[in-house]
Amino acid sequence: MEYVFTLKYQMSDDDSDQDALIGRLGAAGCDDALVGIGQPGRLALEFSREADSAEDAIRTALADVKSAMPAARLIEASPDLVGLTDVADTVGVSRQAMRKLMLAHCGSFPLPVHQGSASIWHLAEVLNWLQARGDHQIDPGILEIAQVTLAVNITKEAIRHPIHTRGKMELLSA
Repeated sequence: MEYVFTLKYQMSDDDSDQDALIGRLGAAGCDDALVGIGQPGRLALEFSREADSAEDAIRTALADVKSAMPAARLIEASPDLVGLTDVADTVGVSRQAMRKLMLAHCGSFPLPVHQGSASIWHLAEVLNWLQARGDHQIDPGILEIAQVTLAVNITKEAIRHPIHTRGKMELLSA
């Protein structure tokens, strides 16, 4: 199956030669990715990778990028963090319809990761909720890739910000 996802990186100062970097990425197996270098020091790779599972697709892409750019740091795997418009586009409904659905089911709709003038959700959580309701057709490939990118991002943050859970997790249940 083909999986489409994006990996965003912060590059090291050693990766300033864009042509050499693109050559290394291709040689490392990232020839199935569109390379975006718009912001200085940042790199986005949009993959269309054939694999047996979304986990295999992302795992091999991460390894390929690591071999080409060992000092680069992963910023984000997507699709994961989304607004209502992104969810609506993924599901094939209008943003207004998605907002109405969220407001009509405010007690069961997934909690946002960030709530504000532009709230953000984990795509996998919203797609799982919609699928459980049974009134929207969810593409299994998109759901699978969203679940894996969520896991990658949570793991990345846990490594980046290690905490000792003893005594601290009680704060969440208070």
